[in-house]
Amino acid sequence: MEESPGLARNLAELRQTFRSGKTRGLEWRKAQLRAILKLLDENEDSIFDALQQDLGKHPVEAYRDEVGVLKKSATYALASVEKWMAPKKGQIPLLFFPARAEVLPEPLGLVLILASWNFPISLALDPVIGAISAGNTVVLKPSELSPASSSFLANTVPRYLDSAALKVIEGGHDAAEQLLQQKWDKIFFTGSSRVGRIIMAAAANHLTPVTLELGGKCPTILDSLSISDLEVAIKRIVGGKWGLCSGQACIGIDYVLVEEKFASILVELLKKCIKAFFGDSMPNLKNLCRIVSKSHFDRVSNLLGDPRVAASIVHGGSWDEQNLMIEPTILLDPPLDADIMSEEIFGPLLPIITLNKIEESIEFINLRPKPLAIHAFTKNERFKKKLLSETSSGSITFNDAIVQFVADSLPFGGVGESGIGRYHGKYSFDTFSHEKAVLQRSFYLDLEPRYPPWNDFKLDFIKLAYKFDYLGLLLLLSGLRRIFKRSN
Repeated sequence: MEESPGLARNLAELRQTFRSGKTRGLEWRKAQLRAILKLLDENEDSIFDALQQDLGKHPVEAYRDEVGVLKKSATYALASVEKWMAPKKGQIPLLFFPARAEVLPEPLGLVLILASWNFPISLALDPVIGAISAGNTVVLKPSELSPASSSFLANTVPRYLDSAALKVIEGGHDAAEQLLQQKWDKIFFTGSSRVGRIIMAAAANHLTPVTLELGGKCPTILDSLSISDLEVAIKRIVGGKWGLCSGQACIGIDYVLVEEKFASILVELLKKCIKAFFGDSMPNLKNLCRIVSKSHFDRVSNLLGDPRVAASIVHGGSWDEQNLMIEPTILLDPPLDADIMSEEIFGPLLPIITLNKIEESIEFINLRPKPLAIHAFTKNERFKKKLLSETSSGSITFNDAIVQFVADSLPFGGVGESGIGRYHGKYSFDTFSHEKAVLQRSFYLDLEPRYPPWNDFKLDFIKLAYKFDYLGLLLLLSGLRRIFKRSN
Protein backbone atom coordinates (compact mmCIF):
# COMPACT_ATOMS: atom_id res chain seq x y z
CA MET A 1 0.00 0.00 0.00
CA GLU A 2 1.39 3.39 -1.01
CA GLU A 3 2.09 5.77 1.86
CA SER A 4 -0.03 8.93 1.82
CA PRO A 5 1.83 12.25 1.64
CA GLY A 6 -0.07 13.49 4.70
CA LEU A 7 1.09 10.55 6.79
CA ALA A 8 4.68 11.02 5.66
CA ARG A 9 4.59 14.72 6.65
CA ASN A 10 3.07 13.94 10.03
CA LEU A 11 5.65 11.29 10.86
CA ALA A 12 8.50 13.51 9.67
CA GLU A 13 7.27 16.33 11.93
CA LEU A 14 6.98 13.99 14.91
CA ARG A 15 10.47 12.59 14.38
CA GLN A 16 11.90 16.09 14.05
CA THR A 17 10.16 17.13 17.26
CA PHE A 18 11.69 14.18 19.08
CA ARG A 19 15.16 14.82 17.67
CA SER A 20 14.96 18.44 18.81
CA GLY A 21 14.93 17.25 22.42
CA LYS A 22 11.78 19.22 23.16
CA THR A 23 9.87 16.28 24.64
CA ARG A 24 12.68 15.30 27.02
CA GLY A 25 12.22 18.29 29.29
CA LEU A 26 10.32 17.99 32.56
CA GLU A 27 8.25 21.12 31.98
CA TRP A 28 7.08 19.95 28.56
CA ARG A 29 5.93 16.63 30.02
CA LYS A 30 4.11 18.33 32.88
CA ALA A 31 2.47 20.79 30.51
CA GLN A 32 1.03 17.94 28.43
CA LEU A 33 -0.29 16.16 31.51
CA ARG A 34 -1.95 19.36 32.69
CA ALA A 35 -3.42 19.76 29.21
CA ILE A 36 -4.99 16.28 29.43
CA LEU A 37 -6.56 17.17 32.78
CA LYS A 38 -7.88 20.41 31.29
CA LEU A 39 -9.25 18.54 28.28
CA LEU A 40 -11.13 16.17 30.59
CA ASP A 41 -12.48 18.97 32.80
CA GLU A 42 -13.71 21.14 29.94
CA ASN A 43 -15.16 18.39 27.77
CA GLU A 44 -16.80 16.01 30.22
CA ASP A 45 -20.28 16.40 28.71
CA SER A 46 -18.93 15.89 25.18
CA ILE A 47 -17.21 12.70 26.31
CA PHE A 48 -20.43 11.45 27.90
CA ASP A 49 -22.28 12.21 24.68
CA ALA A 50 -19.74 10.36 22.51
CA LEU A 51 -19.82 7.30 24.75
CA GLN A 52 -23.61 7.34 24.72
CA GLN A 53 -23.60 7.40 20.92
CA ASP A 54 -21.03 4.63 20.56
CA LEU A 55 -22.02 2.22 23.32
CA GLY A 56 -25.03 3.57 25.18
CA LYS A 57 -22.95 4.16 28.32
CA HIS A 58 -24.67 5.86 31.22
CA PRO A 59 -22.78 8.97 32.43
CA VAL A 60 -22.03 7.28 35.76
CA GLU A 61 -20.42 4.31 34.01
CA ALA A 62 -18.68 6.67 31.58
CA TYR A 63 -17.16 8.70 34.41
CA ARG A 64 -16.20 5.65 36.47
CA ASP A 65 -14.50 3.74 33.65
CA GLU A 66 -13.27 6.51 31.38
CA VAL A 67 -13.07 10.09 32.67
CA GLY A 68 -12.33 9.27 36.30
CA VAL A 69 -9.72 6.68 35.37
CA LEU A 70 -7.91 9.21 33.20
CA LYS A 71 -8.03 12.04 35.74
CA LYS A 72 -6.57 9.75 38.37
CA SER A 73 -3.88 8.48 36.00
CA ALA A 74 -2.85 11.94 34.76
CA THR A 75 -2.81 13.40 38.27
CA TYR A 76 -0.65 10.54 39.52
CA ALA A 77 1.77 10.92 36.62
CA LEU A 78 1.95 14.70 37.07
CA ALA A 79 2.90 14.28 40.72
CA SER A 80 5.43 11.52 39.99
CA VAL A 81 7.06 12.20 36.63
CA GLU A 82 9.98 14.20 38.01
CA LYS A 83 10.91 11.30 40.29
CA TRP A 84 10.35 8.73 37.52
CA MET A 85 12.65 10.45 35.03
CA ALA A 86 15.47 11.11 37.50
CA PRO A 87 18.58 8.92 37.09
CA LYS A 88 18.83 6.15 39.66
CA LYS A 89 22.13 5.39 41.31
CA GLY A 90 23.54 2.10 40.07
CA GLN A 91 25.31 -0.38 42.35
CA ILE A 92 28.67 -1.47 40.97
CA PRO A 93 31.44 -3.68 42.36
CA LEU A 94 34.19 -1.91 44.26
CA LEU A 95 36.53 -3.62 41.81
CA PHE A 96 35.64 -0.74 39.45
CA PHE A 97 36.75 1.90 41.98
CA PRO A 98 37.04 4.79 41.38
CA ALA A 99 33.81 4.86 39.34
CA ARG A 100 30.15 5.73 39.52
CA ALA A 101 27.09 4.33 37.77
CA GLU A 102 23.48 5.25 37.18
CA VAL A 103 20.42 3.99 35.34
CA LEU A 104 18.98 6.71 33.12
CA PRO A 105 15.41 6.40 31.79
CA GLU A 106 15.27 7.73 28.25
CA PRO A 107 12.30 8.00 25.86
CA LEU A 108 12.08 5.45 23.07
CA GLY A 109 11.15 7.93 20.34
CA LEU A 110 8.10 7.82 18.10
CA VAL A 111 5.40 5.46 19.36
CA LEU A 112 2.17 4.16 17.84
CA ILE A 113 -0.85 3.63 20.10
CA LEU A 114 -3.72 1.60 18.64
CA ALA A 115 -6.77 2.01 20.88
CA SER A 116 -9.76 -0.22 21.47
CA TRP A 117 -13.46 0.50 21.00
CA ASN A 118 -14.91 -0.78 24.29
CA PHE A 119 -13.36 1.98 26.43
CA PRO A 120 -12.58 4.31 23.54
CA ILE A 121 -11.53 7.34 25.59
CA SER A 122 -9.63 5.80 28.50
CA LEU A 123 -7.88 3.07 26.50
CA ALA A 124 -6.75 5.75 24.05
CA LEU A 125 -5.52 8.43 26.44
CA ASP A 126 -4.22 6.29 29.31
CA PRO A 127 -1.33 4.91 27.20
CA VAL A 128 -0.77 8.45 25.89
CA ILE A 129 -0.26 9.60 29.50
CA GLY A 130 2.50 7.01 29.88
CA ALA A 131 4.07 7.81 26.52
CA ILE A 132 4.31 11.57 27.04
CA SER A 133 5.37 11.14 30.68
CA ALA A 134 8.31 9.18 29.30
CA GLY A 135 9.08 11.96 26.78
CA ASN A 136 7.98 10.36 23.50
CA THR A 137 6.16 11.64 20.46
CA VAL A 138 2.95 9.79 19.66
CA VAL A 139 0.59 8.73 16.91
CA LEU A 140 -2.78 7.75 18.37
CA LYS A 141 -5.22 5.78 16.24
CA PRO A 142 -8.67 5.46 17.83
CA SER A 143 -10.93 2.57 16.87
CA GLU A 144 -13.23 3.10 13.91
CA LEU A 145 -15.88 0.98 15.72
CA SER A 146 -16.47 3.85 18.16
CA PRO A 147 -16.79 6.69 15.61
CA ALA A 148 -18.16 9.36 17.94
CA SER A 149 -15.30 8.88 20.39
CA SER A 150 -12.79 8.73 17.56
CA SER A 151 -14.09 12.00 16.13
CA PHE A 152 -14.02 13.60 19.58
CA LEU A 153 -10.36 12.67 20.06
CA ALA A 154 -9.35 13.78 16.56
CA ASN A 155 -11.04 17.17 16.96
CA THR A 156 -10.26 17.87 20.62
CA VAL A 157 -6.75 16.55 21.33
CA PRO A 158 -5.00 19.00 18.94
CA ARG A 159 -6.63 21.92 20.76
CA TYR A 160 -5.02 20.96 24.06
CA LEU A 161 -1.85 18.95 23.46
CA ASP A 162 1.29 19.81 21.48
CA SER A 163 0.31 18.98 17.89
CA ALA A 164 3.95 18.80 16.86
CA ALA A 165 4.42 15.89 19.27
CA LEU A 166 1.08 14.05 19.16
CA LYS A 167 -1.10 13.29 16.16
CA VAL A 168 -4.51 11.59 16.12
CA ILE A 169 -5.06 9.63 12.92
CA GLU A 170 -8.52 8.24 12.24
CA GLY A 171 -9.49 5.47 9.86
CA GLY A 172 -10.34 1.82 9.45
CA HIS A 173 -8.36 -1.25 8.48
CA ASP A 174 -6.60 0.51 5.60
CA ALA A 175 -5.33 3.27 7.87
CA ALA A 176 -4.16 0.72 10.44
CA GLU A 177 -2.40 -1.33 7.78
CA GLN A 178 -0.62 1.75 6.44
CA LEU A 179 0.48 2.73 9.93
CA LEU A 180 1.83 -0.75 10.63
CA GLN A 181 4.03 -0.56 7.55
CA GLN A 182 5.96 2.32 9.12
CA LYS A 183 8.97 2.06 11.39
CA TRP A 184 8.18 2.84 15.01
CA ASP A 185 10.18 2.86 18.20
CA LYS A 186 7.28 1.21 20.05
CA ILE A 187 3.80 -0.12 19.26
CA PHE A 188 1.14 -0.27 21.96
CA PHE A 189 -2.04 -2.16 21.07
CA THR A 190 -5.23 -2.94 22.98
CA GLY A 191 -7.59 -5.45 21.40
CA SER A 192 -8.11 -9.06 20.44
CA SER A 193 -5.56 -11.85 20.25
CA ARG A 194 -6.34 -12.27 16.56
CA VAL A 195 -5.37 -8.69 15.75
CA GLY A 196 -2.52 -8.88 18.23
CA ARG A 197 -0.88 -11.55 16.08
CA ILE A 198 -1.14 -9.22 13.06
CA ILE A 199 0.42 -6.38 15.04
CA MET A 200 3.29 -8.55 16.22
CA ALA A 201 3.99 -9.88 12.72
CA ALA A 202 4.10 -6.33 11.33
CA ALA A 203 6.36 -5.16 14.16
CA ALA A 204 8.79 -7.99 13.45
CA ASN A 205 9.63 -6.44 10.07
CA HIS A 206 11.35 -3.56 11.86
CA LEU A 207 12.18 -5.37 15.12
CA THR A 208 9.84 -2.95 16.87
CA PRO A 209 9.09 -3.68 20.54
CA VAL A 210 5.40 -4.16 21.30
CA THR A 211 3.05 -4.04 24.23
CA LEU A 212 -0.05 -6.11 23.50
CA GLU A 213 -2.97 -5.73 25.90
CA LEU A 214 -5.19 -8.60 24.83
CA GLY A 215 -7.65 -10.65 26.87
CA GLY A 216 -8.94 -14.19 26.84
CA LYS A 217 -11.41 -16.09 28.93
CA CYS A 218 -11.11 -14.70 32.46
CA PRO A 219 -12.55 -17.12 35.03
CA THR A 220 -14.21 -16.36 38.32
CA ILE A 221 -14.05 -18.96 41.08
CA LEU A 222 -16.80 -18.98 43.71
CA ASP A 223 -15.98 -20.97 46.83
CA SER A 224 -18.23 -21.76 49.78
CA LEU A 225 -19.11 -18.52 51.62
CA SER A 226 -21.44 -17.32 54.33
CA ILE A 227 -24.74 -15.84 53.17
CA SER A 228 -23.63 -12.27 53.91
CA ASP A 229 -20.30 -12.73 52.07
CA LEU A 230 -22.06 -14.50 49.21
CA GLU A 231 -24.44 -11.59 48.68
CA VAL A 232 -21.49 -9.20 48.38
CA ALA A 233 -19.70 -11.60 46.02
CA ILE A 234 -22.80 -11.84 43.80
CA LYS A 235 -23.01 -8.05 43.47
CA ARG A 236 -19.35 -7.89 42.53
CA ILE A 237 -19.73 -10.70 39.98
CA VAL A 238 -22.79 -9.08 38.39
CA GLY A 239 -21.05 -5.71 38.34
CA GLY A 240 -17.89 -7.24 36.91
CA LYS A 241 -19.79 -9.08 34.18
CA TRP A 242 -22.70 -6.93 33.02
CA GLY A 243 -21.89 -3.60 34.69
CA LEU A 244 -18.65 -3.26 32.74
CA CYS A 245 -19.62 -2.33 29.17
CA SER A 246 -22.15 -5.18 29.09
CA GLY A 247 -19.40 -7.78 29.26
CA GLN A 248 -17.42 -6.20 26.42
CA ALA A 249 -14.21 -5.94 28.43
CA CYS A 250 -10.96 -7.87 28.16
CA ILE A 251 -10.69 -8.06 31.94
CA GLY A 252 -14.39 -8.84 32.43
CA ILE A 253 -15.72 -12.09 33.87
CA ASP A 254 -16.06 -14.72 31.13
CA TYR A 255 -17.36 -17.68 33.14
CA VAL A 256 -17.88 -18.83 36.73
CA LEU A 257 -16.57 -22.04 38.33
CA VAL A 258 -18.55 -23.31 41.32
CA GLU A 259 -19.23 -26.57 43.13
CA GLU A 260 -22.35 -28.31 41.80
CA LYS A 261 -24.12 -28.20 45.18
CA PHE A 262 -24.00 -24.38 45.19
CA ALA A 263 -25.08 -23.86 41.56
CA SER A 264 -28.80 -23.43 42.18
CA ILE A 265 -28.40 -20.78 44.88
CA LEU A 266 -25.83 -19.00 42.70
CA VAL A 267 -28.26 -18.83 39.80
CA GLU A 268 -31.10 -17.54 41.97
CA LEU A 269 -28.95 -14.85 43.57
CA LEU A 270 -27.59 -13.78 40.17
CA LYS A 271 -31.14 -13.44 38.83
CA LYS A 272 -32.15 -11.32 41.81
CA CYS A 273 -29.16 -9.03 41.44
CA ILE A 274 -29.58 -8.69 37.65
CA LYS A 275 -33.20 -7.63 38.19
CA ALA A 276 -32.16 -5.01 40.74
CA PHE A 277 -29.34 -3.62 38.59
CA PHE A 278 -30.69 -3.86 35.05
CA GLY A 279 -34.41 -4.75 35.06
CA ASP A 280 -36.39 -7.96 34.78
CA SER A 281 -37.04 -8.27 31.05
CA MET A 282 -35.80 -7.23 27.63
CA PRO A 283 -38.20 -4.23 27.24
CA ASN A 284 -37.28 -2.92 30.69
CA LEU A 285 -33.50 -3.07 30.45
CA LYS A 286 -31.64 -0.11 31.93
CA ASN A 287 -28.07 0.78 32.89
CA LEU A 288 -26.75 -1.68 30.30
CA CYS A 289 -24.48 -0.87 27.38
CA ARG A 290 -25.43 -2.03 23.94
CA ILE A 291 -23.28 -4.19 21.68
CA VAL A 292 -20.91 -1.96 19.73
CA SER A 293 -21.80 -3.02 16.16
CA LYS A 294 -24.02 -5.30 14.11
CA SER A 295 -21.14 -7.67 13.38
CA HIS A 296 -20.31 -8.00 17.06
CA PHE A 297 -24.01 -8.41 17.88
CA ASP A 298 -24.23 -11.25 15.36
CA ARG A 299 -21.11 -12.90 16.75
CA VAL A 300 -22.39 -12.85 20.35
CA SER A 301 -25.94 -13.92 19.48
CA ASN A 302 -24.58 -16.74 17.28
CA LEU A 303 -22.89 -18.22 20.34
CA LEU A 304 -26.39 -19.17 21.44
CA GLY A 305 -27.16 -20.73 18.05
CA ASP A 306 -25.87 -24.14 19.09
CA PRO A 307 -29.01 -26.02 20.33
CA ARG A 308 -26.94 -27.60 23.10
CA VAL A 309 -25.94 -24.14 24.31
CA ALA A 310 -29.49 -22.77 24.06
CA ALA A 311 -30.69 -25.68 26.18
CA SER A 312 -28.37 -24.60 28.99
CA ILE A 313 -29.92 -21.11 29.35
CA VAL A 314 -31.40 -20.65 32.82
CA HIS A 315 -31.99 -16.90 32.61
CA GLY A 316 -32.34 -14.40 29.77
CA GLY A 317 -31.48 -15.29 26.21
CA SER A 318 -33.53 -12.55 24.53
CA TRP A 319 -32.18 -9.82 22.30
CA ASP A 320 -33.21 -6.73 20.36
CA GLU A 321 -31.38 -6.72 17.03
CA GLN A 322 -32.58 -3.27 16.02
CA ASN A 323 -31.10 -1.63 19.13
CA LEU A 324 -28.14 -4.06 19.40
CA MET A 325 -29.17 -5.08 22.91
CA ILE A 326 -28.74 -8.54 24.43
CA GLU A 327 -30.33 -9.41 27.74
CA PRO A 328 -28.06 -10.54 30.60
CA THR A 329 -28.01 -14.28 30.08
CA ILE A 330 -26.96 -17.11 32.41
CA LEU A 331 -26.09 -20.57 31.12
CA LEU A 332 -25.63 -23.58 33.38
CA ASP A 333 -23.08 -26.15 32.21
CA PRO A 334 -23.04 -25.45 28.46
CA PRO A 335 -20.99 -28.02 26.49
CA LEU A 336 -17.29 -27.43 27.01
CA ASP A 337 -16.61 -28.04 23.32
CA ALA A 338 -19.07 -25.32 22.23
CA ASP A 339 -17.81 -21.99 20.89
CA ILE A 340 -19.07 -20.20 23.98
CA MET A 341 -16.48 -22.09 26.04
CA SER A 342 -13.60 -21.86 23.56
CA GLU A 343 -13.92 -18.25 22.35
CA GLU A 344 -13.73 -15.06 24.40
CA ILE A 345 -17.41 -14.12 24.82
CA PHE A 346 -17.04 -10.33 24.98
CA GLY A 347 -20.73 -9.90 25.62
CA PRO A 348 -23.48 -10.31 28.24
CA LEU A 349 -23.52 -14.13 28.36
CA LEU A 350 -22.30 -15.85 31.53
CA PRO A 351 -21.68 -19.61 31.57
CA ILE A 352 -21.59 -21.31 34.97
CA ILE A 353 -19.49 -24.48 35.06
CA THR A 354 -20.06 -26.87 37.94
CA LEU A 355 -17.35 -28.93 39.61
CA ASN A 356 -17.36 -31.69 42.21
CA LYS A 357 -14.78 -29.84 44.31
CA ILE A 358 -13.69 -26.24 43.95
CA GLU A 359 -10.03 -27.33 43.87
CA GLU A 360 -10.76 -28.79 40.42
CA SER A 361 -10.92 -25.19 39.15
CA ILE A 362 -7.11 -25.13 39.09
CA GLU A 363 -6.87 -27.93 36.55
CA PHE A 364 -9.80 -26.46 34.58
CA ILE A 365 -7.96 -23.15 34.22
CA ASN A 366 -4.59 -24.74 33.49
CA LEU A 367 -5.98 -26.75 30.58
CA ARG A 368 -6.78 -23.48 28.79
CA PRO A 369 -4.75 -20.47 27.60
CA LYS A 370 -3.50 -18.20 30.38
CA PRO A 371 -6.15 -15.59 31.21
CA LEU A 372 -5.68 -11.87 31.66
CA ALA A 373 -7.27 -12.06 35.11
CA ILE A 374 -8.54 -14.58 37.63
CA HIS A 375 -11.12 -13.49 40.19
CA ALA A 376 -11.52 -15.84 43.15
CA PHE A 377 -14.06 -15.45 45.94
CA THR A 378 -12.81 -17.51 48.85
CA LYS A 379 -11.71 -17.18 52.47
CA ASN A 380 -9.70 -20.40 52.34
CA GLU A 381 -6.06 -19.34 52.73
CA ARG A 382 -4.73 -22.73 51.65
CA PHE A 383 -6.77 -22.55 48.45
CA LYS A 384 -5.53 -19.00 47.81
CA LYS A 385 -1.93 -20.21 48.06
CA LYS A 386 -2.63 -23.05 45.63
CA LEU A 387 -4.18 -20.65 43.12
CA LEU A 388 -1.18 -18.32 43.40
CA SER A 389 1.39 -21.07 43.00
CA GLU A 390 -0.36 -23.40 40.56
CA THR A 391 -2.00 -21.03 38.04
CA SER A 392 -0.64 -18.33 35.74
CA SER A 393 -2.53 -15.18 34.79
CA GLY A 394 -1.99 -11.50 34.19
CA SER A 395 -3.44 -10.77 37.64
CA ILE A 396 -5.39 -12.48 40.37
CA THR A 397 -7.88 -10.75 42.65
CA PHE A 398 -9.40 -12.31 45.72
CA ASN A 399 -12.93 -11.44 46.81
CA ASP A 400 -13.53 -8.73 44.23
CA ALA A 401 -13.58 -8.22 40.47
CA ILE A 402 -12.09 -5.65 38.10
CA VAL A 403 -10.90 -3.22 40.78
CA GLN A 404 -7.24 -4.15 40.23
CA PHE A 405 -7.46 -2.33 36.89
CA VAL A 406 -7.69 1.08 38.55
CA ALA A 407 -4.80 0.60 40.99
CA ASP A 408 -1.94 2.72 39.62
CA SER A 409 0.50 1.01 41.95
CA LEU A 410 -0.14 -2.40 40.33
CA PRO A 411 0.98 -3.48 36.85
CA PHE A 412 -1.76 -4.26 34.35
CA GLY A 413 -0.99 -6.70 31.57
CA GLY A 414 -1.32 -10.25 30.39
CA VAL A 415 0.80 -13.36 30.11
CA GLY A 416 0.97 -15.87 27.28
CA GLU A 417 -1.94 -15.37 24.89
CA SER A 418 -3.51 -12.72 27.13
CA GLY A 419 -0.82 -10.17 26.37
CA ILE A 420 2.75 -8.96 26.36
CA GLY A 421 3.98 -6.14 28.57
CA ARG A 422 2.31 -4.06 31.26
CA TYR A 423 1.29 -0.51 32.06
CA HIS A 424 -0.49 1.82 34.56
CA GLY A 425 1.26 4.33 36.80
CA LYS A 426 5.04 3.94 36.89
CA TYR A 427 4.67 0.80 34.75
CA SER A 428 3.33 2.96 31.91
CA PHE A 429 6.38 5.20 32.17
CA ASP A 430 8.63 2.13 32.11
CA THR A 431 6.79 0.65 29.11
CA PHE A 432 7.62 3.71 27.01
CA SER A 433 11.17 4.14 28.32
CA HIS A 434 14.56 2.52 27.90
CA GLU A 435 16.66 2.20 31.03
CA LYS A 436 20.13 3.13 29.87
CA ALA A 437 23.07 1.96 31.93
CA VAL A 438 25.68 4.68 32.44
CA LEU A 439 29.12 3.83 33.88
CA GLN A 440 31.78 6.48 34.43
CA ARG A 441 35.29 5.39 35.38
CA SER A 442 38.54 7.08 36.26
CA PHE A 443 41.88 6.55 34.52
CA TYR A 444 43.40 5.52 37.83
CA LEU A 445 43.95 1.97 39.09
CA ASP A 446 44.05 0.25 35.74
CA LEU A 447 44.64 -3.38 36.75
CA GLU A 448 46.97 -5.19 34.37
CA PRO A 449 45.55 -8.73 34.88
CA ARG A 450 42.63 -7.80 32.61
CA TYR A 451 44.96 -7.52 29.59
CA PRO A 452 47.11 -10.04 27.63
CA PRO A 453 49.59 -11.61 27.58
CA TRP A 454 47.92 -14.27 29.73
CA ASN A 455 49.66 -16.29 32.46
CA ASP A 456 48.77 -18.29 35.57
CA PHE A 457 49.06 -15.27 37.83
CA LYS A 458 46.47 -13.37 35.80
CA LEU A 459 44.12 -16.38 35.79
CA ASP A 460 44.34 -16.65 39.59
CA PHE A 461 43.77 -12.91 39.94
CA ILE A 462 40.68 -12.93 37.73
CA LYS A 463 39.24 -15.93 39.57
CA LEU A 464 39.70 -14.11 42.85
CA ALA A 465 38.22 -10.92 41.42
CA TYR A 466 35.01 -12.69 40.36
CA LYS A 467 34.79 -14.75 43.51
CA PHE A 468 35.08 -11.80 45.85
CA ASP A 469 33.47 -9.22 43.60
CA TYR A 470 31.55 -7.46 46.33
CA LEU A 471 34.13 -7.67 49.13
CA GLY A 472 35.90 -4.78 47.58
CA LEU A 473 39.04 -3.69 45.90
CA LEU A 474 41.05 -3.54 49.11
CA LEU A 475 40.55 -7.26 49.71
CA LEU A 476 41.76 -8.03 46.20
CA LEU A 477 44.77 -5.78 46.51
CA SER A 478 45.69 -7.32 49.85
CA GLY A 479 45.62 -10.73 48.22
CA LEU A 480 47.63 -9.53 45.25
CA ARG A 481 50.93 -9.67 47.15
CA ARG A 482 50.33 -13.29 48.23
CA ILE A 483 49.43 -14.36 44.69
CA PHE A 484 52.48 -12.58 43.28
CA LYS A 485 54.83 -14.29 45.76
CA ARG A 486 53.37 -17.72 44.99
CA SER A 487 53.70 -17.22 41.24
CA ASN A 488 57.42 -16.49 41.71
